[in-house]
Amino acid sequence: MNLSLEAGTTTAVLGRSGSGKTTLLRMVNRLLEPTSGTVLVEGVATIASDPIQLRRGIGYVIQETGLFPHFTIERNIGLVPELEGWQKDAIRARVAEMLQLVGLSEAGLEKRYPHQLSGGQRQRVGLARALAADPAILLMDEPFGALDPLTRAEMQEMMCHLLLRLKKTVLLVTHDLDEALFLASRLVLVEKGRLVADLASAEFLRSDIPAVQAYVRAFRRREAACS
Repeated sequence: MNLSLEAGTTTAVLGRSGSGKTTLLRMVNRLLEPTSGTVLVEGVATIASDPIQLRRGIGYVIQETGLFPHFTIERNIGLVPELEGWQKDAIRARVAEMLQLVGLSEAGLEKRYPHQLSGGQRQRVGLARALAADPAILLMDEPFGALDPLTRAEMQEMMCHLLLRLKKTVLLVTHDLDEALFLASRLVLVEKGRLVADLASAEFLRSDIPAVQAYVRAFRRREAACS
């Protein structure tokens, strides 16, 4: 697998379950280490980086949100800035800014706990936490996969506006082809740990690469009724 991302762009990673998408993502922030080859983040090999500092500089959003259930929303969002030594007033202001950014400006929400929020609200909090320390890189692993279709569409719209505004370098793992085409400027397809396609979004649907054609056909079956 040979993949290089341009700063400020969004790249979606598609493929079957077990094809290596999440493994790829986790090697970027050194939750996993490569058994061969090299992973570079901003020109530095991850294996040569301090893993804690590396991860604090990379936002990470997962499907289950990963929020700490015993922390308030304010504490969850402000956790990385707190670990980085920010002053309490600065953290409080940043939490308020992040909640506003992800559309959660309801008064008093920051004092609630994760179990007191809906699934969509928790996912927005997870995104706010990932962005709180202003990382240059954002990893997203099926971030909206557990949401109902309407909430998922709302989250995609919000994410689109955020990406245009914040100019983060984003690596997005998703099974949803429409989501990938909506959010990413570039789509890569992975099969059995190998990168089999690397295309601009506009080229993906009309590609003549067999693996891409098979993926598109499988996804488009949803548009036809079984009869």
